[in-house]
Amino acid sequence: MQTITKCLGLLLLCLSVQFIHAQDTIQNVNNNDKIARLKYIKEEIENQEREFLKAEVEAINIRLSNGYITKEVAENLKKEVAKKRALNIENRIAIINNKIALLERNDDGYDASSDEEISEIGFSFGNEQDGFAGIRIKNKNKPKKYDLRTSSDFVLAFGLNNAIIEGEKFDDSPYEIGGSRFFEIGWAWKTRLFKNSNFLRLKYGYSFQINGLKPTDNNYFVQQGNQTMLEEFPEDLKKSKLSITNLVFPIHFEFGPSKRIDKDTYYRYSTNKQFKIGLGGYAGFNIGTRQKLKYELDGERIKDKQKRDFNTSNLVYGLSGYVAIDEVALYVKYDLSPIFNNQAIKQNNISIGVRFDMD
Repeated sequence: MQTITKCLGLLLLCLSVQFIHAQDTIQNVNNNDKIARLKYIKEEIENQEREFLKAEVEAINIRLSNGYITKEVAENLKKEVAKKRALNIENRIAIINNKIALLERNDDGYDASSDEEISEIGFSFGNEQDGFAGIRIKNKNKPKKYDLRTSSDFVLAFGLNNAIIEGEKFDDSPYEIGGSRFFEIGWAWKTRLFKNSNFLRLKYGYSFQINGLKPTDNNYFVQQGNQTMLEEFPEDLKKSKLSITNLVFPIHFEFGPSKRIDKDTYYRYSTNKQFKIGLGGYAGFNIGTRQKLKYELDGERIKDKQKRDFNTSNLVYGLSGYVAIDEVALYVKYDLSPIFNNQAIKQNNISIGVRFDMD
């Protein structure tokens, strides 16, 4: 964990130095170069507004073909959006022309920037194709697609972890219920399955799952050939935990009500503050298994990290589901694949906790 933190810190430091250097370079550009950039931006403004107009006209045509509006209404809407985009070009070009005039009558180093320019123009580093001398129109000004059937969410889940063991009651589990936990982080896409209804969605993506098992009664895991078993540790353990990290690809059928939001040039379905249910499963790979032991020996604190496979399953697959309101869900997952291969007694991992799907 410390290594990861150091790497992230170094990366942020490098990015900060690069950004500061870029700022200094931008500020030291002479007025002729600034004027050349602004002229390029004028062309980009015209192209951008035309793209907006094209998308708006296409959206109007879709509404017309679906019978939502009449031909007369469609023609009036097209005239309105064409007039709006023409005025946008005129106003935005006027702002750029005023900046060019300021630069032409002042010495190098004169700052003609403004909040209006920042809201429309961004910087890109290392890719000249994105713009002239690193300047481009920001992506947030792209026209919206009329019907966007696929969206994406950041997925975060955590909670309690344990095992269902063949022939044993769950109350007799050799793993601590409160001390055994799971953690999941990933990304998911959600696609509407029907054209005119958002009741059923397909949710799919990838996740990193970490399943932890904490043995009771001062026990720890021992691998002997193709068998993995629990044995009592010879010293007094402060901590004993097995962590299994998997890369999985979940897929769920999600259903529940949603609210349709109609705009002039696009519409969306929203599941904010709505009840939803997801049922499905996952499959993937075990990418790492580690046992952590903490104990004292002759007055010395010892941390022992054992990285080996412990006969854990290489292929992981199972069932999962969630019941959610808005972004928060009760989440359950169960591995159909055994925790350990070739064991006399089969054990399957089970997890229950909370899940957050944040768009």
